[in-house]
Order: sequence, then C-alpha cells, then structure tokens
Amino acid sequence: MALIEVERKFVPGPETEDRLQELGGTLEHRVTFRDSYYDTPELSLMRADHWLRQRENSGWELKCPGTAGVSGPHTEYRELTDEPTIVAQLYEVLGTEVLGAGGVIAVLGPLGLQEVASFVTSRSAWKVVLSRVDKEEHSLKVDLDTADFGYAVGEIEALVNEEAEVPAALEKINKLSSMLGVLAQEKAPAKLIMYLQRFRPQDYQRLLEVHSSREKPQGTKDARQ
Repeated sequence: MALIEVERKFVPGPETEDRLQELGGTLEHRVTFRDSYYDTPELSLMRADHWLRQRENSGWELKCPGTAGVSGPHTEYRELTDEPTIVAQLYEVLGTEVLGAGGVIAVLGPLGLQEVASFVTSRSAWKVVLSRVDKEEHSLKVDLDTADFGYAVGEIEALVNEEAEVPAALEKINKLSSMLGVLAQEKAPAKLIMYLQRFRPQDYQRLLEVHSSREKPQGTKDARQ
C-alpha cells in the first residue's frame, strides 16, 4: 500500500537551520542530486495532478493526488515507487491500453512521455520530533533545498499509512511551521513549478489555465514541488 505524503512548503531564511537546531532537530545528511520529470508534450500527467520523476541513484516515483479532505496551505499525495504499480497507474491516467509488462523506461516511448524538466538540488535533510512522547515513526522531515537555477524552498513532510492519520499529521506540520516562523497561510512554489515558470513559460501557463476553475495541483495552487 502506498504511503500518503502530507507536506507543506515554505520560504526558508538564513536562520532556519539555527532554529531547527534550537528545536532539537537532527541534521541527517546533506546531499546533491538531479531530478528529471517526464510528461507528454500536452502535460497530460501534470494536468491530472500526477508527477513522474526519476531521481538520480534513487529510481522512479509517481506522485498521485490524495483526497485532500482538509484544506489549507499543504498538499497530500500518494507516493508510488514500485515500477509495476507506477506503470499501471500511468496507463490508467493516460487512458492507454496496456501494452505489455515492463519497467518505466520501457513504456516512456509507447506512452509518449519525454523529459520536460531536469535540475540539480542541494539539500539539507532534518528530522524533528516535536515531543518526547512522540514515537520515532511520528517524526517530521524537513528538507531545505536550493536548486541549481537559484531557487530555495523548504518542505515539512509527514508520511502516514492511511487517510485517518492525515489530520494529526497536518496538525504537527502546522505546529512546526509556526515554530519556524512560517506565516499561517504562507505558500511557496515547488521547484518544478518555478522551473517551468522560468524556462517553459508556455507549459506553466497551460497548467494555470487547466486548473483555473478548480483547486490547482502541487505547486500551481500555491503559485508554487
């Protein structure tokens, strides 16, 4: 069963890492990696709020929209990392007849998927436990990212197993956001959205137009990855 990712993006400041340390946060690692995103020329996946990514040395991931039962400056996605599951979901979203078994690479061509964005990110990854009674698995992740095109964004993330756990996870995310000085309704663009806005403005506008009459997907609804 796919995990549900509940996340909130924010604009980090020069004092963010110091504040995380004050709150007892643990710096788990610093890492640099390249992400490449794939879609059809018409952005069929992104327009359906699905986000297909290949991360350097980490494999494939497809983010699918959650139920979004709680409104606010956060997003909720199911994360698929098993390639057969990703392929099955791609067939479903794109409305394409199943062409046979194979990994993601094998279906890119037949499904008309191509690279639409690729950039390098430098990340400091933190873990924060808000209270001593919290179990280890209830800790929050905080990633502070700087993309190679000069954009910096932070993300507070909780992973849960089922929808019933989302409200509690969101409460913790909002609590930590407040502790970090993030304004209640502050919204920050995702890296991918900023990339499209800067380097593929026509694609960016296409996403905005598609979602103008409903709540916008990852990034666009926050003017924001």
